[in-house]
Amino acid sequence: MTSTDLHLPRGVTANAQYAVDIDPKLAGWTHSSLRVVELAPGGSHTFTTGDSEWIVLPLEGGCTVQIAENEFQLLGRESVFADVSDFAYVPRGARVQIASGAGGRFALAGAKCERRLPARYGPAPEVPVEERGSGNCARRVRNFASADSFDCDKLIAVEVITPGGNWSSYPPHKHDERRPGEESELEEIYYFEIDGPNGLGYQRVLPSREGGSDVLAEVRSGDAVLVPDGWHGPSIAQPGHDMYYLNVMAGPGETREWRICFHPDHTEGYR
Repeated sequence: MTSTDLHLPRGVTANAQYAVDIDPKLAGWTHSSLRVVELAPGGSHTFTTGDSEWIVLPLEGGCTVQIAENEFQLLGRESVFADVSDFAYVPRGARVQIASGAGGRFALAGAKCERRLPARYGPAPEVPVEERGSGNCARRVRNFASADSFDCDKLIAVEVITPGGNWSSYPPHKHDERRPGEESELEEIYYFEIDGPNGLGYQRVLPSREGGSDVLAEVRSGDAVLVPDGWHGPSIAQPGHDMYYLNVMAGPGETREWRICFHPDHTEGYR
């Protein structure tokens, strides 16, 4: 996949089942996946998890998640800008049904994994929320499945709300090398939604090596950006339009951890 393929505008990966469908084969990597399923009122969707673990995360609306003898009622939320959401973790080697009486949109954040962990419910009040940065770099991070907040085998996933006019994912940082104790190797997907009609934002990815990823993308609701390597950031929100993004990460490391390295030319005053 070339750098020009790393920005996936809304609809580019859509098919009969999903509004967004990004798997390792499409991305040209080995672990991280993202799907978005849209259900009409009374609708349902069934899928098998295969060799990956998944988190069912409501973006809009609520649903029931059924896995064998486990049934989880997700209250969900009105929109990604409203609040944190509850969620469900479903293991590899399972058959899953998502059903919604009122309809809605639901993200499936996935990662190829080795261990089969139990299916679990993630309550919204237990999601750690972090205020990160300050001034025009302030943003809110919802660490619903960060490496230190919720147990998965490989999957790491968080949400970020960036107020209109602000920068986030700043300073630019990377996690594309395995350096124990300093940096972990993680493939990353950014999935965006922008508050309000005609809202937009910008995402930058800078090369960290010769021939590496190099992207400057204008992003809108439903777009995704793939980060197989490189310094990523800033993510810039249009004034008057808050920006949401869902980060899905996984990699080949034996230890599930989020260790990053900041770009040395962009850290003064921010660390």
